[in-house]
Order: sequence, then C-alpha cells, then structure tokens
Amino acid sequence: MNLLADRMEPYLRSSGIAYVRNDPDRNVQGAIQDSNAGQYDVHFALHSNAAPESLAGKIRGIDIYFAPKSVYSEQLANIIANNLKAIYPLPEKSRAVPAYNLGEVLQTRAVAVLCELGYHDNFADEAWLKNNLEAIAQNLVRSLCDYFGIPFIPPTALVYGMVSTDGSNLNIRSYPSLDGSIIGKIPNNAAVLITGEVPGWYVVSYNNIVGYASSDYIII
Repeated sequence: MNLLADRMEPYLRSSGIAYVRNDPDRNVQGAIQDSNAGQYDVHFALHSNAAPESLAGKIRGIDIYFAPKSVYSEQLANIIANNLKAIYPLPEKSRAVPAYNLGEVLQTRAVAVLCELGYHDNFADEAWLKNNLEAIAQNLVRSLCDYFGIPFIPPTALVYGMVSTDGSNLNIRSYPSLDGSIIGKIPNNAAVLITGEVPGWYVVSYNNIVGYASSDYIII
C-alpha cells in the first residue's frame, strides 16, 4: 500500500489535491489521532484484505468501506468502487460496503473511506495489485477528483514560475474558473510552484495553499 501511495502522489499534486501521509510506524489508533489533529476533507485509508483461515486464497474482490451515517462517505465510496470496475478483472466484485466497527471509518473527523483493494492471500488478486499499481493509483486519484468536483490532471514536470501582474496580488482559486472561490493570494513577482496545467490555469502551491491560478499572470 505504501508503494501504491507513492504512485498516487504525482497525480494528487498535478490535480491540485494537497495531502499528508500517515506515519507507517504508527498503529491504526495513531493514524486516527493524527488525522483528527489536522484539518482534512478526506481520510483515505489503503488496505488489502485477507480471508478467514478456512477460506484462505478462495475469496476475491474489492470492498470500499464507508460510514453508514455519512452521505459524503457513502458517496465517495461509491465513486471509488464504480471507477475501479473499469480496471479490476471482476468488476461485479467491486462494491461499496457500510462499516459498523472500523475505527478508521467511524472515528475520524474527516469524511472517511477504507479501501480493501483485493485479497493479498489470493494469488490472482495479489498479482493484480502488484502488476497494476500505476493504473490503480491513477484510478483512485481520479475518484478523488470526481468527489471534489475538480479536473483530473496527468502529472507534468514540476516547475517554478513568477507572478507578473499590474502590481496586484494573483488570486488562488478552488477551481480553474473565475467562479471558483478565492482561497489564497500570491504577491506580484513572487515565485510559485506549478504542479499541473489545464487550459488557462496552472495548479499552484504557495505558502501551503494548493489551488488554481490564471496562467496569464505567471511567467515560466
């Protein structure tokens, strides 16, 4: 799962999604505590499943767990499960499932899902996971983009640009449109990291704010 998360990072950056990864040395309760200590929109847990000993190696499938009392958690889980149908060999076995005793879904302040991406004790599922990490990473980030209502943007080389306006600040917006809410500002002549691009807009990161800024006012 850490290898999968590694591959998700470039797609998250280029699509304008800020992220923090959990400390792998912390247990589940530690991950929940760390998540609740921050201000996050989504808690996104990556796992692989294992069958009971009597059924070891005999079960396949993807289960995306959601909090049954959270409309947003269920919405995100359904988006993920439906998108994964396009790349999982048994699409009918990719499903959203309500969770009634999973702390990472029920005890987090942020909207949470727990993705059980196949059974690691099943040879076919294990092979699918290991051989499709890039496709799975792309698919998962696309699902997050669908949930947030932002465009999915393939990764490009990270570059720095310089803001060039009439002297005023350049707005950072939540969506690549003048209708997007303003979530930050970049001073004229400031350097800004560009992580992605859509027509007329750059995905930018400035002072820990990730969003979209008009490409008309940034010189590369």
